[in-house]
Amino acid sequence: MTITTTSRTRSADFDVLIIGAGISGIGAACHLKASRPGTSFAVLEGRDSIGGTWSLFQYPGIRSDSDMPTFGFGFKPWPHRKSIADGHLILDYLRQAVAENGVTENIRLGHRVLSADFSSAEGRWTVTAQRSGSGETVTLTARFLFLGTGYYDYESGFTPEFPGAADFEGRVVHPQHWPPDLDYRDRRVVVIGSGATAVTLIPSMAAEARHVTMLQRSPSYVLSIPAEDAIARVLNKVLGRRRAHQMVRRKNIAVSRAMFKASRRAPKLMRRLLIASVRRQLPAHFDVDTHFTPRYKPWDQRLCMVPDGDLFKAISTGKASVVTDRIDRFTRAGIRLDSGQELAADVVVTATGLTMSPFGEIRFRVDGGEVNLPETTFYKAMMLSGVPNLAVALGYTNISWTLKVDLVCEHFCRLLEHMDSHGYDVVEPVLDDPGMERVPAMDLSAGYVRRGIGKFPRAGTRGPWTVEHAYEKDVARLREGPVEDSALKFTRKPAHRSEEKR
Repeated sequence: MTITTTSRTRSADFDVLIIGAGISGIGAACHLKASRPGTSFAVLEGRDSIGGTWSLFQYPGIRSDSDMPTFGFGFKPWPHRKSIADGHLILDYLRQAVAENGVTENIRLGHRVLSADFSSAEGRWTVTAQRSGSGETVTLTARFLFLGTGYYDYESGFTPEFPGAADFEGRVVHPQHWPPDLDYRDRRVVVIGSGATAVTLIPSMAAEARHVTMLQRSPSYVLSIPAEDAIARVLNKVLGRRRAHQMVRRKNIAVSRAMFKASRRAPKLMRRLLIASVRRQLPAHFDVDTHFTPRYKPWDQRLCMVPDGDLFKAISTGKASVVTDRIDRFTRAGIRLDSGQELAADVVVTATGLTMSPFGEIRFRVDGGEVNLPETTFYKAMMLSGVPNLAVALGYTNISWTLKVDLVCEHFCRLLEHMDSHGYDVVEPVLDDPGMERVPAMDLSAGYVRRGIGKFPRAGTRGPWTVEHAYEKDVARLREGPVEDSALKFTRKPAHRSEEKR
């Protein structure tokens, strides 16, 4: 499927502008198409391809770190046997969703949004975007904005400053900017990091490299899960894929939520179970206490999932190894550690994390005043206090991202329906409890979160202002709960503001 940006003759005014054509923006487009067929919308994507993460990242072995029956959309069953899926399969799935739901012509590639200004008098957003290639700016207007921009910077990943890096005679690459010409066959590779990207890269690269070393400052929890779901395979065969989809989805949600809650309620027990699982998959002499026993509690950071224990298999065969130490400096031939050991390397991969970026660094203004995002508060984890006619899709940190996106999209469509049926033009969350404590919207202790979460809107600590990353609670308030809320201010445009609802 090919999406082009030429021969556009439609009006530049829409009911909804969706920013981002990754999994969140595509989900929003499909929900609007199905639930609100009369709603005009466009999807603005800054890059020249859809797919977000799944078209941006090209490093070896890229795959989902959640099961696909829940990471995929609720309205589209996952069609493949692999539950933990390779990136190219996920990208194909997203392309199919776009084509099957008839939203191809709604997507405008190469439109990087720079700013968005809301006018209360007009009840509309004015969006300025820059077109790739030509550099020209275009202006579009819309009643609503829906942000499907994710939470990290697409332009740059995070790499610490390593002393002596300029002395290294090999090649240093970051997974977010994987060079297509990188040849690591029969080379010595050091992967710096212990997170989801590192545990994905290592077994994939080990198949061709001379040796791959995972160099970590401290360990992460690593959980082996089946690449294929045996129960899903049986249900798909007996019931058919569409009927089985919801059953498999509910099962996987229940298992994931049970594991997370158990980690919170009995962290010592879960810690023992997770580490015992690792110990069973590695040789008897392997130092699990040093290399796979984290200092933090389970789910203080995301668990790293490895399908069929592929990381442990690479270590067991001797194709990969783990070193837990700190970097002193790079040398001409590799990396010298604080312990004095030197790791020889031809290629160093800095799987050192993401750079968080709020809403694509778009500059927001309301009636001429700048919106300072950290001063705003999430409402129902999908809107922002003091910012009218704006919805945000930020997924979960402790279960599949897209489960939250589906719920936000459902509620967003219900909100539009409510406003249309009552003749409202504008809705704005109003935080009328200035004494309420506000907290970060993500409570993970991962380095990328600590570095970047201060740039984002914050969460409240009660009522609709909480951000709890709890699927069952969001089902209650987004899918089953009412649209009407005392914290929402609904208004009509000034021309007929005789009726106002608070």
